[in-house]
Amino acid sequence: MVAMSGGIDSTVAALMLKDMGYEVVGITMKTWDYAHSGGGGKETGCCNLDSFNDARAAAVQHGFPHFILDIRDEFGDAVIQDFVDEYLAGRTPNPCVMCNTHIKWKALLKRADAMDCAYIATGHYAKVRPHEGRYVISKGIDERKDQSYVLWGLPQELLSRTLLPLGGYRKPEIRQMAIDYGYPELAKKNESYEICFVPDNDYRSFLRRKVPGLEAQVSGGHFIDKSGRILGNHKGYPFYTVGQRKGLDITFGKPVYVTEIIPETNSVVLGDEDDLNRSEMLVGKVNHVKYERIPEGMEATVKIRYKDAGTAGTLAYDDTGNIRVDFLQDAKGVAPGQSAVFYEGDDVLGGGTIHRYRSGL
Repeated sequence: MVAMSGGIDSTVAALMLKDMGYEVVGITMKTWDYAHSGGGGKETGCCNLDSFNDARAAAVQHGFPHFILDIRDEFGDAVIQDFVDEYLAGRTPNPCVMCNTHIKWKALLKRADAMDCAYIATGHYAKVRPHEGRYVISKGIDERKDQSYVLWGLPQELLSRTLLPLGGYRKPEIRQMAIDYGYPELAKKNESYEICFVPDNDYRSFLRRKVPGLEAQVSGGHFIDKSGRILGNHKGYPFYTVGQRKGLDITFGKPVYVTEIIPETNSVVLGDEDDLNRSEMLVGKVNHVKYERIPEGMEATVKIRYKDAGTAGTLAYDDTGNIRVDFLQDAKGVAPGQSAVFYEGDDVLGGGTIHRYRSGL
C-alpha cells in the first residue's frame, strides 16, 4: 500500500515498486481542509482535488487500484490540537513528526491489514533496513532531501512493515524518472515546505482562528532581557518563536533575537545571537530506533531542526528515562517542543522532544 499525495515523490515511489514486481494499491489521505481547520480561501498542497485526481490518474494509467481515505477527524484531534496546545505552552511544535508518528503510518497500516497488504510505502527520502533484530532508519543518499529527521517517532512494529524506495536516489534522478514515466508536469512542480494545514505559512493567523479571543488574552506582555529588565511590549507570547529575529517591531540599533519564551508571565526574552547558544538540553518522549537502549555516554550527532547540520554531543539517561544531551560545542537556537534526533553516522539512534536546555557557559 503506497501513500500517494499526487506529487512527484510518492507517484514515482508507487511506479518503482510496481516495476519491482510488487502488487501495488495506492491510497491518498485527506488529512484536512480549510473548513475543518477554521480558515478560508483556496485549498493548496496535498489535500486538494487536483492532487487527488493526479494520484488516481497515475494509478489508473498503470493498472493498480487507488482509494481516498478521509482521516480529517483523527488528524484534527491529534495534530492540529497539539499544534495549538504547544504554542500556547510557549513551545515550538513539529506537526510533521506528530502526523507521521501518530496518524499517517497507523492509518496506512490499518487499511493495509484490511486489504491484506504486506507492506506500506511512502515517498520519503530515507532508508529502512533490518539490524540485529530491529529495524533502523537511515539518511537518504541525497543530503539536501533527507527526511529521516521527521521519521524518528516511528515504532518498530511500523518500521518492520515500511518500504522507502526513494532513499537510494537523488532528487534529479527522481525528476528524470517522472519524465520517463510520462509525467513531465510532475518534474516541473515546485515543492512546498509549508505546514499542510497552514498553506499561507502564517501560523499566527491560524492560531487566532483556532482560539477565538486569543489576542486579547495574551496582549500586554513584555519583551525583557535576560536579567528581566523590561524592553517594551509585544503582541502575545504564542506569536513568537525561539531564534526569531524579524517581525519583532522593536529596534535597538542592532539585531536582536528571541532567546526564550516564558508563558507563565507572558514574557518574551530578547538577546544577542550568542544568547541562543546552549550547552545542554533534556529530551523526553524518546523513541529508540537502532538500539533498545542507547549506550550510556555515547557520542552522537544531534539534529535539532530539519535543516540542521547537527552538533556532536554525548547522550545519557536521567532517572525518568529522558536523555540529557551535553553538546561538545554549543548548539544554537534549541527550541523546546522541537524534535531532537540522534545519529550514529547515517543511522537514526532515536529521537524525542526537547524539554528544556541550559545556556552556554
